[in-house]
Amino acid sequence: MLYVSKMIPASDKGRFYAFGRVFSGRVATGMKVRIMGPNHAPGQKKDLNVKNVQRTVIWMGKKQESVEDVPCGNTVAMVGLDQFITKNATLTNEKEVDACPIKAMKFSVSPVVRVAAQCKVASDLPKLVEGLKRLAKSDPMVLCTVEESGEHIIAGAGELHLEICLKDLQEDFMGGAEITVSPPVVSFRETVLEKSCRTVMSKSPNKHNRLYMEARPMEEGLPEAIDEGRIGPRDDPKVRSKILSEEFGWDKDLAKKIWCFGPETTGPNIVVDMCKGVQYLNEIKDSIVAGFQWASKEGAMAEENMRGICFEVCDVILHSDAIHRGGGQIIPTARRVIYAAQLTAKPRLLEPVYLVEIQAPENALGGIYSVLNQKRGHVFEEMQNPGTPLYNIKAYLPVIESFGFTSTLRAATSGQAFPLCVFDHWEMLSADPLEPGTQTANLVLDIRKRKGLKEQIFGVR
Repeated sequence: MLYVSKMIPASDKGRFYAFGRVFSGRVATGMKVRIMGPNHAPGQKKDLNVKNVQRTVIWMGKKQESVEDVPCGNTVAMVGLDQFITKNATLTNEKEVDACPIKAMKFSVSPVVRVAAQCKVASDLPKLVEGLKRLAKSDPMVLCTVEESGEHIIAGAGELHLEICLKDLQEDFMGGAEITVSPPVVSFRETVLEKSCRTVMSKSPNKHNRLYMEARPMEEGLPEAIDEGRIGPRDDPKVRSKILSEEFGWDKDLAKKIWCFGPETTGPNIVVDMCKGVQYLNEIKDSIVAGFQWASKEGAMAEENMRGICFEVCDVILHSDAIHRGGGQIIPTARRVIYAAQLTAKPRLLEPVYLVEIQAPENALGGIYSVLNQKRGHVFEEMQNPGTPLYNIKAYLPVIESFGFTSTLRAATSGQAFPLCVFDHWEMLSADPLEPGTQTANLVLDIRKRKGLKEQIFGVR
């Protein structure tokens, strides 16, 4: 058993060493191995390949030493497996059909800082696309995506991580071709503050079907429980309803009527069926779910992901003929009614917040506090390390304010403070985004301009 945790770019263009640790047995040159990716399930063919290890190498500083085989307990780099492994994988003997893959690593940070990269010279575009593929392979945490607008987005954990990724992209993976990078962009989330002030209704384009819905915020701690995987779409409904009723105060019958989670079928938003005795409801369930997945991925205010919203289907009026209630009629209607429910439930933006740990001597504390105050940060813990003159300070700092934080902090404390930033939680911005002139409204406007959307939110200025 061997776990590949990292792909290291080789000196010859386009190739990677698969680097990992041997947990049991030994891996040898020329050996045939089963490559099980993170999505492989035992007994299935999905995410599974069989391939020969061309060469086993021991990595020692800059030098590589080719060896015959490597026994367990050691780290090893292998040649010839790079086309089958994206970020990480589990390797085992080709005959071990029952072996399970080792779980992919969970990172304590999530990629919330994004930049858009583009080539200075248009003819370098294929290089950029290829370079992004290789960057995604070599760094286990970076996310490279293409937006609908055609932008190539690179998402990382913070300013420094992104800087290193972009340097690698330009120098190692694109052969020095020049790229331009947009200012860093922070992902927000959309949520609601209270239950919808009224039930909203939307008619289908042919005017024969009506959907009635309400939105309400989820109970505290429930979105986090969904993120951690304690509650999810694949759970046994009985177990799930027990957790929801005992920990979050849900009605037991209601907890069994959850239709789906979203976005991406696993996110922290829910659709619940509150209807009583509606005909043909199961026929349009898939269409409503599809509309919800679409809407929860692109919220009404700034097309950011929704978070922590529970949508309740209150009533449905359908045409008796199946041809008039197909997906083309229901999906856009469901999306529209979800947006309306969100906008009538006091919508708010959530911003990502870092937990910052700073170590510094006592005479640097004044500089730290002043920098944090400028950046909307607040300290919640300060303690002295026993036996040393250093203080440990813990503070919350909004990600959007974190650009240039390290350099400002070093300047204010003459280089005595060492900050460490880790993504911690999402925090609600208190101002109303639908009220012109507020800070949040301006933020929404900036995001909409950046994404090329209309400046008005569905008729709400």
